[in-house]
Formats: sequence, structure tokens, C-alpha cells
Amino acid sequence: MISITKGLFTFLALVCLSGIVVAQGQKIEEGFDYRILPIAQPLESKGKVEAIEFFWYGCPHCYDFEPELMSWVKRQPKDVVFRRVPVAFRDDFMPHSQLFYALEALGKGDALNEKVMYAMHKENKRLLTESEIADWVASQGIDRNTFLATYRSFAVVSKARTAKQLTEAYRIDGVPTIVMQGKYVTSPSIAGTKAKAIAVMDHLEEKIRKDKYKQ
Repeated sequence: MISITKGLFTFLALVCLSGIVVAQGQKIEEGFDYRILPIAQPLESKGKVEAIEFFWYGCPHCYDFEPELMSWVKRQPKDVVFRRVPVAFRDDFMPHSQLFYALEALGKGDALNEKVMYAMHKENKRLLTESEIADWVASQGIDRNTFLATYRSFAVVSKARTAKQLTEAYRIDGVPTIVMQGKYVTSPSIAGTKAKAIAVMDHLEEKIRKDKYKQ
């Protein structure tokens, strides 16, 4: 019994190892797994690897990609800066962008972003009106009036509008989309799978370091 267990363990270890080798050995090509923007966009952080996720709370593909993306973010060293930009392809999606920046302003973004997605994709909450959004946020323990004041604030509305402009500048036509160093664009749909997209991000990260963080 012990020998069988050891044999099984060895077999599983070899399978896992071979999977890692395959993942690491994937061929990654410009034009197939990622593309380069014709005009590189300004970086917020110099001397760093900058990664931006363009997303929409209501996008099922963004929700599906969330676990893999957050796992990637958590294992990054200090020279990697990750941020999110909410996308509003239609004006009626702007409340979601305001929700994102209001939660960020209140210091609740990291704690509640995933819960917003869960509410929309698993609990069938649309959260498209100010009232619906405020009621849901209040159910998460945030004072309703405080949230509404932040949600309606000039700073939050301005950030939501700027996000829409960034979406156009980065030529984002679908989400989730990852842009690294202001010019390298990839996504699960571009790369083919979520796992390949993560592999491409790792590849681009190393490329950016070798290029000494230049654009």
C-alpha cells in the first residue's frame, strides 16, 4: 500500500512538473499572443513594470478571469505596479465606473470589487441606478449618505470620465484587456486562454525588465 501511494505521488508530481515545463515553454509571439499599440501611452510610474486591467463589473469574462489575475498580482515583486481602469462602452455603464472610483476613494476597493462582481454575476443584481448601487453598498456596511456624497463628487465623476477617455486612447474594444508598459496589449481572447494570457504577462514583464522599463 505504501509503495503504491509513493508511486502515485511520484506520478502526480511528474505530471505537475511537466505541466509547468509546458507552460514555461510556450512560444509567445507578437501579433498572435499580444499586440503593440501604435502610440504608447504615458506611464504613471517610472522605473516600474506597469500593468493595467481594463474591465467592466458586468463582464462575465472579467469575472471569470478574476481568480487567475489576482493570483498573478499577488505574486508580483515590488517593481510591478498594477491598477484597474473601468470601461464604459455605453453611457448607461458609467454608474459602474463611478462605483469603482467611489469605493476606491473610500478605501474599500480591494475589499469590495470582487463582491460587486459576485453580486452582479451570481445574485443577478444589475446595479445600474444610483439607488440600486447605494442600497447594495449600504448592505456591505458603508454609510449610504457618505457613499452617495463620494459617488456624486466632482473627483469621482471626473475619474470616471477620464477612464472613458483612456479606454479610447488605449483602443480598448473588449474586456478584460491587459496593457503593460503603456503599449503591450493582451487578454485571454487574444492569447487564446486565461492560462496563456498569464504566461504572456509573465513574458512581457521580463521583457520590460530587460529593456530597463523603457517604453
